[in-house]
Amino acid sequence: MNGVLIIDKPSGLTSHDVVNRVRRILKERSVGHLGTLDPLATGVLPLVIGSLTRLAQFYTASEKAYEGVIRFGFATDTYDADGEALGSPQPVAPTLDEVRQIAAGFRGFVEQMPPPFSAKKIQGVPAYKLARKHKDVALKPVRVEIKEFEILGVDGDRASFQARVASGTYLRSVAHDMGQQMGCGAHLQSLRRTAVAEFDLADAHTLEELAAAAAGTLEDLFVHPRKLLPRFPSVTANEDMAAHIRSGRTVNLPEFSKAQQVKVFSGQRELIAIATRVAGTLFHPRIVLVGNEAAHTVK
Repeated sequence: MNGVLIIDKPSGLTSHDVVNRVRRILKERSVGHLGTLDPLATGVLPLVIGSLTRLAQFYTASEKAYEGVIRFGFATDTYDADGEALGSPQPVAPTLDEVRQIAAGFRGFVEQMPPPFSAKKIQGVPAYKLARKHKDVALKPVRVEIKEFEILGVDGDRASFQARVASGTYLRSVAHDMGQQMGCGAHLQSLRRTAVAEFDLADAHTLEELAAAAAGTLEDLFVHPRKLLPRFPSVTANEDMAAHIRSGRTVNLPEFSKAQQVKVFSGQRELIAIATRVAGTLFHPRIVLVGNEAAHTVK
């Protein structure tokens, strides 16, 4: 079974929990995800299945979009609502203008300290494992890009927002840092991911929907392969070209002389390779996806 499936992750499950459930539902061991979501968070979790797990390398720097709520008045050790409060809550009622003024300083390229409870590694050990043991978590600031960060409204001690960020950005850290600047503490109360790369909530299905469909046909739940990696042009291979590609041989694609990489299809739905231009109009398969067999990278 090969495909890309978008799950609307429920709160309370880790991304790995979702992967394990999908493995059991589909009876397929080869399942991976394209970007971790915290247990608290919900929303778009793209999964790659079967031979298409090899496409994960093209999504490591994917842009992501979110909507959520920041609660002011106290910080937590995890920077979100799942953590322990750091001090007693303070009664606060920031104005919309106040919150928007602070939020403006978080747009663009910023130096951000990752949360101590995060997957960032310290000498090979994830920070959250050290934090759970109450050991020192010596993380370093990371330069991240927050492309959009809009405060939509304020209700009491809570501010709703939407954001669009580059890979590696922690909105938990944004909430925590805003609270520090306001002098009252803050944490991320809720977070919903609305998009990853070309995938959004319109593509997403619940685990319950997946389980129900598993008894029949699953094709309608998978993202159409032609939608994948839209920055790469698509070429539909004839029988001879497909045979060359599948065996790892170079092919001539004169109509794609300006492209660096192309998606090669057999028919409308079977993605058989990602090919890279090596010289002129000659393309060499970088990754070959051979039917239902395991994908392999062609050197």
